[in-house]
Amino acid sequence: MHFASDNASGAAPEVMAALALANAGYERSYGADTAMKRVTDLVRSLFDAPAAEVRLVATGTAANALAIATHCPPWGAVFCHTHAHIAEDECGAPEFYSGAKLVLAPGDRGKVTPESLAAVLNSTGEGGVHSVQRGMLSLTNVTEAGTVYSPAEIAALTGLAKAHGLPCHLDGARFANALVATGASPAELTWRAGIDVLSLGGTKNGCLGVEAVVMFEPAKAWELELRRKRGGHLFSKHRFLSAQMEAYLTDGLWLRLATGANAMGQRLAQGLRANGITVPEAPANMLFPEWPTGTHLRLEGAGAVYYRMPAPDDHERARLVTSWSTTEADVDTFLNAI
Repeated sequence: MHFASDNASGAAPEVMAALALANAGYERSYGADTAMKRVTDLVRSLFDAPAAEVRLVATGTAANALAIATHCPPWGAVFCHTHAHIAEDECGAPEFYSGAKLVLAPGDRGKVTPESLAAVLNSTGEGGVHSVQRGMLSLTNVTEAGTVYSPAEIAALTGLAKAHGLPCHLDGARFANALVATGASPAELTWRAGIDVLSLGGTKNGCLGVEAVVMFEPAKAWELELRRKRGGHLFSKHRFLSAQMEAYLTDGLWLRLATGANAMGQRLAQGLRANGITVPEAPANMLFPEWPTGTHLRLEGAGAVYYRMPAPDDHERARLVTSWSTTEADVDTFLNAI
Protein backbone atom coordinates (compact mmCIF):
# COMPACT_ATOMS: atom_id res chain seq x y z
CA MET A 1 0.00 0.00 0.00
CA HIS A 2 2.46 2.62 -1.20
CA PHE A 3 0.78 5.94 -1.94
CA ALA A 4 3.57 8.38 -1.07
CA SER A 5 4.36 9.37 -4.65
CA ASP A 6 4.21 8.12 -8.21
CA ASN A 7 7.98 8.53 -8.42
CA ALA A 8 8.29 5.75 -5.83
CA SER A 9 7.09 3.16 -8.36
CA GLY A 10 9.40 1.22 -10.64
CA ALA A 11 9.85 1.62 -14.37
CA ALA A 12 7.39 0.09 -16.82
CA PRO A 13 8.50 -3.17 -18.46
CA GLU A 14 8.41 -1.57 -21.91
CA VAL A 15 10.83 1.10 -20.76
CA MET A 16 13.19 -1.40 -19.19
CA ALA A 17 13.11 -3.51 -22.36
CA ALA A 18 14.00 -0.44 -24.41
CA LEU A 19 16.94 0.30 -22.13
CA ALA A 20 18.21 -3.27 -22.54
CA LEU A 21 18.04 -2.91 -26.32
CA ALA A 22 19.83 0.44 -26.18
CA ASN A 23 22.63 -1.16 -24.18
CA ALA A 24 23.73 -3.28 -27.15
CA GLY A 25 26.50 -2.08 -29.42
CA TYR A 26 27.66 1.49 -29.88
CA GLU A 27 25.93 4.83 -30.41
CA ARG A 28 26.94 8.42 -30.84
CA SER A 29 26.98 10.43 -27.64
CA TYR A 30 25.64 13.73 -26.26
CA GLY A 31 22.28 13.57 -28.01
CA ALA A 32 23.51 12.61 -31.47
CA ASP A 33 22.14 9.06 -31.08
CA THR A 34 19.71 7.84 -33.72
CA ALA A 35 16.92 7.31 -31.20
CA MET A 36 16.89 11.03 -30.36
CA LYS A 37 15.82 11.87 -33.90
CA ARG A 38 12.90 9.46 -33.51
CA VAL A 39 11.97 11.04 -30.16
CA THR A 40 11.83 14.48 -31.76
CA ASP A 41 9.68 13.14 -34.59
CA LEU A 42 7.34 11.47 -32.06
CA VAL A 43 6.91 14.67 -30.05
CA ARG A 44 6.31 16.74 -33.16
CA SER A 45 3.67 14.30 -34.36
CA LEU A 46 1.92 13.83 -31.01
CA PHE A 47 1.75 17.58 -30.38
CA ASP A 48 0.97 18.51 -33.99
CA ALA A 49 3.96 20.83 -33.79
CA PRO A 50 6.31 20.16 -36.73
CA ALA A 51 8.78 22.87 -35.73
CA ALA A 52 9.08 21.93 -32.05
CA GLU A 53 12.53 21.33 -30.61
CA VAL A 54 13.09 18.67 -27.95
CA ARG A 55 15.92 18.26 -25.45
CA LEU A 56 16.17 15.52 -22.81
CA VAL A 57 17.40 15.69 -19.22
CA ALA A 58 17.24 13.26 -16.33
CA THR A 59 15.19 15.22 -13.78
CA GLY A 60 12.14 17.41 -13.62
CA THR A 61 14.08 20.01 -11.67
CA ALA A 62 16.57 20.32 -14.51
CA ALA A 63 13.80 20.50 -17.10
CA ASN A 64 11.98 23.28 -15.25
CA ALA A 65 15.08 25.24 -14.32
CA LEU A 66 16.62 25.14 -17.79
CA ALA A 67 13.33 25.96 -19.51
CA ILE A 68 12.84 28.96 -17.23
CA ALA A 69 16.43 30.14 -17.53
CA THR A 70 16.20 30.03 -21.31
CA HIS A 71 13.04 32.13 -21.41
CA CYS A 72 13.41 34.61 -18.52
CA PRO A 73 16.19 37.21 -18.03
CA PRO A 74 17.88 37.47 -14.62
CA TRP A 75 16.09 40.76 -13.93
CA GLY A 76 12.73 39.11 -14.67
CA ALA A 77 9.92 37.79 -12.50
CA VAL A 78 8.62 34.25 -12.95
CA PHE A 79 4.93 34.33 -12.07
CA CYS A 80 3.71 31.06 -10.54
CA HIS A 81 1.30 29.71 -7.95
CA THR A 82 2.15 30.18 -4.28
CA HIS A 83 2.53 26.41 -3.86
CA ALA A 84 3.98 25.59 -7.28
CA HIS A 85 6.61 22.86 -7.37
CA ILE A 86 9.18 25.37 -8.65
CA ALA A 87 8.44 27.55 -5.61
CA GLU A 88 8.42 24.93 -2.85
CA ASP A 89 10.21 21.78 -3.96
CA GLU A 90 13.24 22.59 -6.09
CA CYS A 91 15.65 24.14 -3.59
CA GLY A 92 15.84 27.38 -5.54
CA ALA A 93 17.01 25.67 -8.76
CA PRO A 94 14.91 27.88 -11.09
CA GLU A 95 16.36 30.98 -9.42
CA PHE A 96 19.87 29.49 -9.43
CA TYR A 97 19.83 28.71 -13.15
CA SER A 98 17.97 31.81 -14.29
CA GLY A 99 18.89 34.46 -11.74
CA ALA A 100 15.22 35.46 -11.87
CA LYS A 101 12.82 36.09 -8.99
CA LEU A 102 9.72 33.98 -8.37
CA VAL A 103 6.62 36.13 -7.82
CA LEU A 104 3.80 34.13 -6.29
CA ALA A 105 0.12 34.31 -7.23
CA PRO A 106 -2.47 32.75 -4.91
CA GLY A 107 -5.43 30.61 -5.89
CA ASP A 108 -7.56 27.86 -4.42
CA ARG A 109 -6.58 24.19 -4.88
CA GLY A 110 -3.27 24.90 -6.60
CA LYS A 111 -4.59 27.00 -9.48
CA VAL A 112 -3.57 30.52 -10.36
CA THR A 113 -6.66 32.62 -11.09
CA PRO A 114 -6.95 35.35 -13.74
CA GLU A 115 -7.58 37.83 -10.92
CA SER A 116 -4.52 36.86 -8.87
CA LEU A 117 -2.31 36.79 -11.97
CA ALA A 118 -3.56 40.18 -13.12
CA ALA A 119 -2.79 41.60 -9.69
CA VAL A 120 0.85 40.47 -9.66
CA LEU A 121 1.35 41.39 -13.31
CA ASN A 122 0.07 44.89 -12.71
CA SER A 123 2.12 45.43 -9.56
CA THR A 124 5.44 44.20 -10.99
CA GLY A 125 7.97 46.56 -12.52
CA GLU A 126 6.38 49.73 -11.20
CA GLY A 127 9.67 50.88 -9.66
CA GLY A 128 11.42 51.17 -13.00
CA VAL A 129 15.08 50.24 -12.92
CA HIS A 130 14.86 49.57 -9.18
CA SER A 131 12.31 46.76 -9.56
CA VAL A 132 12.30 43.25 -10.96
CA GLN A 133 10.66 43.30 -14.38
CA ARG A 134 7.92 41.06 -15.77
CA GLY A 135 9.60 37.92 -17.09
CA MET A 136 7.39 34.88 -17.75
CA LEU A 137 4.48 32.77 -16.55
CA SER A 138 4.88 29.21 -15.24
CA LEU A 139 1.88 26.93 -14.64
CA THR A 140 1.72 23.34 -13.35
CA ASN A 141 -0.58 20.64 -14.73
CA VAL A 142 -1.46 18.41 -12.79
CA THR A 143 -1.17 21.02 -9.99
CA GLU A 144 0.47 20.37 -6.65
CA ALA A 145 -3.04 20.16 -5.16
CA GLY A 146 -4.09 17.38 -7.53
CA THR A 147 -6.34 19.62 -9.61
CA VAL A 148 -6.16 20.01 -13.37
CA TYR A 149 -6.23 23.04 -15.65
CA SER A 150 -8.46 22.80 -18.73
CA PRO A 151 -7.25 24.23 -22.05
CA ALA A 152 -9.60 27.18 -21.58
CA GLU A 153 -8.21 27.92 -18.11
CA ILE A 154 -4.66 27.83 -19.42
CA ALA A 155 -5.56 30.07 -22.36
CA ALA A 156 -7.13 32.65 -20.04
CA LEU A 157 -3.92 32.86 -18.01
CA THR A 158 -1.49 32.82 -20.92
CA GLY A 159 -3.59 35.49 -22.60
CA LEU A 160 -2.94 37.82 -19.66
CA ALA A 161 0.78 37.05 -19.77
CA LYS A 162 1.04 37.50 -23.52
CA ALA A 163 -0.71 40.85 -23.30
CA HIS A 164 2.53 41.90 -21.59
CA GLY A 165 4.69 40.06 -24.15
CA LEU A 166 5.65 37.26 -21.75
CA PRO A 167 6.52 33.66 -22.66
CA CYS A 168 4.63 30.87 -20.89
CA HIS A 169 5.99 27.64 -19.39
CA LEU A 170 4.12 24.53 -18.30
CA ASP A 171 5.52 22.20 -15.65
CA GLY A 172 4.16 18.90 -16.92
CA ALA A 173 5.73 16.43 -14.52
CA ARG A 174 2.31 14.73 -14.60
CA PHE A 175 1.30 16.00 -18.03
CA ALA A 176 0.05 12.60 -19.22
CA ASN A 177 -2.24 12.39 -16.18
CA ALA A 178 -3.61 15.84 -17.03
CA LEU A 179 -4.26 14.76 -20.61
CA VAL A 180 -6.22 11.73 -19.46
CA ALA A 181 -8.16 13.74 -16.88
CA THR A 182 -9.18 16.48 -19.32
CA GLY A 183 -9.59 14.43 -22.48
CA ALA A 184 -7.71 17.16 -24.32
CA SER A 185 -5.09 16.58 -26.99
CA PRO A 186 -1.43 17.37 -26.29
CA ALA A 187 -1.66 20.41 -28.58
CA GLU A 188 -4.85 21.68 -26.94
CA LEU A 189 -3.28 21.54 -23.50
CA THR A 190 -0.07 23.29 -24.58
CA TRP A 191 0.76 25.50 -27.54
CA ARG A 192 -2.81 26.00 -28.74
CA ALA A 193 -3.57 27.32 -25.24
CA GLY A 194 -0.58 29.67 -25.34
CA ILE A 195 2.24 27.54 -23.85
CA ASP A 196 5.67 28.23 -25.38
CA VAL A 197 7.77 25.65 -23.54
CA LEU A 198 6.77 22.42 -21.79
CA SER A 199 8.57 20.30 -19.24
CA LEU A 200 7.23 16.91 -20.32
CA GLY A 201 7.48 14.41 -17.49
CA GLY A 202 8.33 10.74 -17.81
CA THR A 203 9.82 9.74 -14.46
CA LYS A 204 6.57 9.89 -12.48
CA ASN A 205 4.71 7.86 -15.10
CA GLY A 206 6.78 4.76 -15.71
CA CYS A 207 10.20 5.90 -16.88
CA LEU A 208 13.43 5.21 -15.05
CA GLY A 209 14.53 8.85 -15.18
CA VAL A 210 13.92 11.14 -18.16
CA GLU A 211 12.13 14.44 -18.82
CA ALA A 212 11.82 16.40 -22.04
CA VAL A 213 11.97 20.14 -22.59
CA VAL A 214 9.69 20.81 -25.55
CA MET A 215 10.04 24.22 -27.16
CA PHE A 216 7.09 25.10 -29.39
CA GLU A 217 8.86 28.34 -30.26
CA PRO A 218 12.22 26.88 -31.36
CA ALA A 219 14.22 30.11 -31.63
CA LYS A 220 15.85 29.48 -28.25
CA ALA A 221 16.83 25.88 -28.92
CA TRP A 222 20.53 26.64 -29.25
CA GLU A 223 20.52 28.66 -26.03
CA LEU A 224 18.90 25.73 -24.22
CA GLU A 225 21.52 23.43 -25.72
CA LEU A 226 24.28 25.59 -24.28
CA ARG A 227 22.58 25.98 -20.90
CA ARG A 228 22.06 22.22 -20.65
CA LYS A 229 25.76 21.60 -21.22
CA ARG A 230 26.95 24.45 -19.02
CA GLY A 231 24.62 23.32 -16.24
CA GLY A 232 25.99 19.77 -16.27
CA HIS A 233 22.80 18.14 -17.59
CA LEU A 234 23.98 16.91 -21.00
CA PHE A 235 24.35 13.12 -20.72
CA SER A 236 27.26 11.59 -22.61
CA LYS A 237 25.46 8.22 -22.91
CA HIS A 238 22.38 10.08 -24.03
CA ARG A 239 20.92 7.05 -25.80
CA PHE A 240 19.63 5.78 -22.45
CA LEU A 241 17.51 8.91 -22.08
CA SER A 242 16.33 8.66 -25.69
CA ALA A 243 15.45 4.98 -25.34
CA GLN A 244 13.20 5.68 -22.36
CA MET A 245 11.38 8.59 -23.98
CA GLU A 246 10.95 6.75 -27.27
CA ALA A 247 9.39 3.74 -25.55
CA TYR A 248 7.26 6.03 -23.38
CA LEU A 249 5.73 7.88 -26.32
CA THR A 250 5.42 4.93 -28.73
CA ASP A 251 2.02 3.30 -29.32
CA GLY A 252 0.34 5.37 -26.62
CA LEU A 253 2.23 3.81 -23.68
CA TRP A 254 2.41 7.13 -21.80
CA LEU A 255 -1.37 7.54 -21.95
CA ARG A 256 -2.06 3.92 -21.00
CA LEU A 257 0.15 4.25 -17.94
CA ALA A 258 -1.50 7.53 -16.94
CA THR A 259 -4.96 6.05 -17.54
CA GLY A 260 -4.13 3.26 -15.10
CA ALA A 261 -2.81 5.66 -12.50
CA ASN A 262 -5.82 7.96 -12.81
CA ALA A 263 -8.27 5.04 -12.68
CA MET A 264 -6.73 3.86 -9.41
CA GLY A 265 -6.88 7.41 -8.09
CA GLN A 266 -10.59 7.57 -8.87
CA ARG A 267 -11.19 4.13 -7.35
CA LEU A 268 -9.44 5.28 -4.20
CA ALA A 269 -11.36 8.59 -4.07
CA GLN A 270 -14.71 6.86 -4.55
CA GLY A 271 -13.93 4.28 -1.89
CA LEU A 272 -12.85 6.92 0.60
CA ARG A 273 -15.98 8.96 0.03
CA ALA A 274 -18.09 5.82 0.44
CA ASN A 275 -16.49 5.47 3.88
CA GLY A 276 -17.49 9.02 4.83
CA ILE A 277 -14.06 10.51 4.16
CA THR A 278 -13.86 14.02 2.71
CA VAL A 279 -11.87 14.08 -0.54
CA PRO A 280 -11.59 17.46 -2.30
CA GLU A 281 -11.62 17.64 -6.11
CA ALA A 282 -9.15 15.07 -7.46
CA PRO A 283 -9.62 14.37 -11.19
CA ALA A 284 -6.26 12.65 -11.73
CA ASN A 285 -4.06 10.54 -9.45
CA MET A 286 -3.31 12.76 -6.44
CA LEU A 287 -5.72 13.02 -3.49
CA PHE A 288 -5.78 15.04 -0.27
CA PRO A 289 -8.35 13.31 1.97
CA GLU A 290 -9.28 14.49 5.46
CA TRP A 291 -10.22 11.95 8.12
CA PRO A 292 -10.73 11.62 11.88
CA THR A 293 -7.86 11.84 14.33
CA GLY A 294 -6.25 8.45 14.90
CA THR A 295 -6.62 7.27 11.30
CA HIS A 296 -2.93 7.85 10.52
CA LEU A 297 -1.84 5.44 13.23
CA ARG A 298 -4.31 2.78 12.11
CA LEU A 299 -3.32 3.02 8.44
CA GLU A 300 0.40 3.13 9.08
CA GLY A 301 0.05 0.21 11.44
CA ALA A 302 -1.54 -1.72 8.58
CA GLY A 303 1.47 -0.95 6.38
CA ALA A 304 0.23 2.07 4.41
CA VAL A 305 2.88 4.51 3.17
CA TYR A 306 1.91 8.10 2.31
CA TYR A 307 2.60 11.67 3.36
CA ARG A 308 0.92 13.26 6.35
CA MET A 309 -0.18 16.83 5.67
CA PRO A 310 -0.76 19.70 8.12
CA ALA A 311 -4.31 19.81 9.49
CA PRO A 312 -6.26 21.29 12.44
CA ASP A 313 -6.23 19.31 15.67
CA ASP A 314 -9.74 17.91 15.20
CA HIS A 315 -8.86 15.89 12.08
CA GLU A 316 -5.99 14.60 9.96
CA ARG A 317 -5.01 15.14 6.34
CA ALA A 318 -2.94 13.08 3.92
CA ARG A 319 -1.53 13.14 0.42
CA LEU A 320 -2.17 9.95 -1.52
CA VAL A 321 -0.74 9.41 -5.00
CA THR A 322 -1.46 6.43 -7.23
CA SER A 323 0.92 5.35 -9.98
CA TRP A 324 0.93 3.31 -13.16
CA SER A 325 1.74 0.23 -11.09
CA THR A 326 -0.91 0.71 -8.39
CA THR A 327 -3.29 -2.26 -8.39
CA GLU A 328 -6.93 -2.65 -7.41
CA ALA A 329 -5.70 -4.88 -4.58
CA ASP A 330 -3.51 -2.04 -3.27
CA VAL A 331 -6.48 0.32 -3.24
CA ASP A 332 -8.91 -2.18 -1.74
CA THR A 333 -6.49 -3.19 1.02
CA PHE A 334 -6.10 0.48 1.93
CA LEU A 335 -9.86 0.97 1.97
CA ASN A 336 -10.29 -2.09 4.17
CA ALA A 337 -7.80 -0.59 6.62
CA ILE A 338 -9.86 2.63 6.63
